[in-house]
Amino acid sequence: MDRGFSSAEALQEEAAISDILTAQTGSILEITLNRPQDGNAASDDMAEQLTKLLLGAPETADIIVLRGAGDDFCVGRSTAGRRPASNSADALERRFGSDVVFDCYNAFRRVRAPVIGVVKGRALGFGCAIAAVCDITLAADSAQFQIPEMLHNIMPTMVMSALVDRVPRKALSYFVYSTAMISAARAREAGLVSEVVPLAQLDAAVETLCATMMKAPLPARLGVKEYTRTALDMSIAGAIDYARNLHATLNAAAAMRPKPK
Repeated sequence: MDRGFSSAEALQEEAAISDILTAQTGSILEITLNRPQDGNAASDDMAEQLTKLLLGAPETADIIVLRGAGDDFCVGRSTAGRRPASNSADALERRFGSDVVFDCYNAFRRVRAPVIGVVKGRALGFGCAIAAVCDITLAADSAQFQIPEMLHNIMPTMVMSALVDRVPRKALSYFVYSTAMISAARAREAGLVSEVVPLAQLDAAVETLCATMMKAPLPARLGVKEYTRTALDMSIAGAIDYARNLHATLNAAAAMRPKPK
């Protein structure tokens, strides 16, 4: 992939300094949180960069894969990289200060391409949220999930907004109130994770899933994302009518016709 560098040395230099790495193979874009020494704790700048990468990805990518470098996926937000909180008592000003995180969660939903989260190690707080808000999340059997905000006197509605359409009400309430460390198996049971595989097989599972998805025509891949993003908030009758319209429209696309043998 042409990433605007003129030499291998330049690529190595970028890898040494960038908190988020990207690599593209064909139409699959891999995004890697790259602060392994800190468990990939994400600064506000990283959240902004991730938002931009996601929203710009459909220009070149049909599938997005999100990982964490090292032993963990993401242990939450980086206190050192967080912008100073406003001293203003104005609620609206404080609300705008939180938008960097809410905008990041929203980007996962807005991007047309499906996003696959690949979780190993810990996914805590912000990390748990972005794992949940991916369209598909594959987790190693040793992965752990937690929403620890209440332990730090933080109102956890940021994370809850990412999980609100992912996990049932009672599971969400338990995760938040208990602040318990949740196993990958329990996370799958609650709907936070799509599938759990042995750690040694995680990369192979991702490759197999991407290869299977890429066999489907592009309109179908995009249509599934569009339908799951929109229809689940509709009435049943509306969701059925929306499915009927998408089915007729997308199946009429030239890309959906069988290729001549």
